[in-house]
Amino acid sequence: MTNGPHCRLFSFMRAFLTTPKLKLVLIVFASGIASASLLYTSSLVRHLQERERTSVTIWAGAIEQMARAAVENPYEQDFRAMAETLDPADPNAQRNRAALAWASRLPQGDHIDFIFNIMSEHSPDVPAAIVDADGTPIRWQHLGVPDSLDLTPQDSLQIARSIARMDRKFEPILIEILSDSPAAPLVQRVHYDESTIIRDLRVYPYLQLTFVALFIGIGYLGFSSARRSEQSNLWVGMAREAAHQLGTPISSLLGWLEVMRTSPNADHEVLKEVDEDVQRLSLIANRFNDIGSMPKLENQQLFPVIESTADYIRRRLPRRGATLTVNVSKELKAPINPELFAWVIENLLKNALDAIENRQAQVEIIAGAGRNGVYIDISDNGKGIDRREWSNIFKPGYSTKTRGWGLGLSLAKRIVVDYHGGSLTLVRSVVGQGSTFRVALPGS
Repeated sequence: MTNGPHCRLFSFMRAFLTTPKLKLVLIVFASGIASASLLYTSSLVRHLQERERTSVTIWAGAIEQMARAAVENPYEQDFRAMAETLDPADPNAQRNRAALAWASRLPQGDHIDFIFNIMSEHSPDVPAAIVDADGTPIRWQHLGVPDSLDLTPQDSLQIARSIARMDRKFEPILIEILSDSPAAPLVQRVHYDESTIIRDLRVYPYLQLTFVALFIGIGYLGFSSARRSEQSNLWVGMAREAAHQLGTPISSLLGWLEVMRTSPNADHEVLKEVDEDVQRLSLIANRFNDIGSMPKLENQQLFPVIESTADYIRRRLPRRGATLTVNVSKELKAPINPELFAWVIENLLKNALDAIENRQAQVEIIAGAGRNGVYIDISDNGKGIDRREWSNIFKPGYSTKTRGWGLGLSLAKRIVVDYHGGSLTLVRSVVGQGSTFRVALPGS
C-alpha cells in the first residue's frame, strides 16, 4: 500500500522535471523541419526561376525573329542576281524580273513556322507584357486584362501597375529589331513575373510549418492534458489514501485520551497538549479529505483563519527573537474553504521560515483589497530565490532543501488555483534579502 503511492509520486515529479526537456526536443524537431523545408523550397524556387527566365528569353527571341522576318529576306540578293542574268531580248524577261522583285520582298516562309509555334502555342506560363519604345503595351498575358488593344483607362492602369511590380523583381528583356534605318532599330521590352507555381511554392513551406506546428501543438496539448489528468488523479488518490490511513489511528488516539483522562494520576496539562496534537492530526486528515473532493466555499473573514494559523506557527518557532506579524483587516472577506486556505497559509509560512538560515527570522503577512478581489502577501527576510528558478518553484519535486519533498508550494498553488479560483505567485525575490509570495482570491 505504501510503495505504490510513493512510486507514483516519484513518477509524477519526474514528469514535471522532464517537461522542459520535452519542450526543447519538440522545438528542435520543429526547427529542423522548418529549416529543411525552407532550404529545399528555396533551392527549388531558384531552379524554377532560372528555367522560367530561360523560357521567357526564348519566347522574346522568337518574337524578335518573327519581327525580323517581317522586314528581312535572306534571299533578296539572290533574287537580284537572278534578275540580272535574264536575257533582255527575252519577251518574258520583264515579267520574270517583276516576279523576282516581288519574291525578294517576301518574308521568310516555312522555316519560321517553328518560331511562330513557339510564340502562339508554347509561350511561357508567366505574367508578361511586351511594350514598345514609348512604353505602350503591345501584347500581354496573365495580367487579368482582356487580350484586346481597345483598353479602358482601368485596364491600362492595371497593366502599368503590373509592369512596375514586375520590374521590381526582374530586369526586362530587350528586343532590338533592325528596320530600314539600321541607325534607328525598333526597340521593345518584355516585362515578366514569376509564375503562380513559384508563388505557391513560396507559400507552401509556411503552410507546411503551420500544419506541423498545429500537429505538435495539438500533440503537446493532448499530452499535457493527459498528464494533468494523471496528476489530478494522483493528487486525489494520495489525498484520500492519506485521509483513510490517518483516520484509524486518530480515532484510536482519541479513545485512549478519554481512557487516560479517567485515570486518577492523569497529567491534564500533558493530556491537553496531546489532545491539541490529535486534533491537529484530525484537521490534517480533513484537509486531505477535502482535496479528494471539490470543497464548498463560503464568504467569510480572512483574519481569523490567518491569525489562528500564524499563532500555531508562532508557538513552534525554533528561533528566539523570531517575529511573525499579521496585518490583515478584520473586515476583509473572500469565498474560501477555511481548512484548505489555512493549509495554504501554513505552507507559505513554513516555506518562509525554512528560507531564513543564519539571521533573526522576520515574517510578515499583509492583506488588502484589489480591483478584482483580495490579496495576501507573505514576506520574509530569507535567502531569496534566483530569478532563473522562479519558473520551477511551484513544480512538484523542486526543493532547495536536501531532505525536502518539494510538494509544499505545489500543493498550495493547486489549492488556490483549482479550488479557490485564485492565483499564487512569487512577486518579489532578491537573493540575500528575502521573498514575497502573493495569494490572490476573487472577490465575493
